[in-house]
Amino acid sequence: MDIRTLFGLSVIMSFIAFGMVTRLYIWPRLRVMSAREALIPLVVVHTFRFVGLTFLIPGVVSPLLPSDFAAPAAYGDLVAAILAVVATLALSARMSWALLSVWIFNVWGAADLLHAIYQGQIHFRIGPGALGAAFFIPTLVVPPLLVTHGLIFWLSLRSRHENPQQALRTCTQETIRRSKWKRTA
Repeated sequence: MDIRTLFGLSVIMSFIAFGMVTRLYIWPRLRVMSAREALIPLVVVHTFRFVGLTFLIPGVVSPLLPSDFAAPAAYGDLVAAILAVVATLALSARMSWALLSVWIFNVWGAADLLHAIYQGQIHFRIGPGALGAAFFIPTLVVPPLLVTHGLIFWLSLRSRHENPQQALRTCTQETIRRSKWKRTA
């Protein structure tokens, strides 16, 4: 199999695997929480985006990796990590501007990832070998980050229309439904 095909297959499998984890374990827990509470674990994951600085470390990436790709990708991730720290702290402290900080982080973070994908695949046409050991970032890290960005957008929009009493009622109904299903299974 050719290297680009293996790279693409790795990315697709990462999306599938994390999609399954999200469907089976993450979403069922998040959907019964208030949107504001559910945002915290989704945003805090992005505080690890400093890993993108790996693109700047010689010996980890190939000398063939264009610096015009590496620097914006690395520093864009660093900015996303810093914005995620701010948003996580604001959410945890229930600051009045917490949702605004989440929106700023999420727009920046999603745009940064999509821009890096475009730059790497379309503009520079970077071969997987140029990534060196950083191969794991686009194949293992980026797909879950994109999925969580989507969930953050969804929950951020939901939080504007959320009725706390309805959320509690939904949570109670879901708990009752699940306990009945377990007894009959």
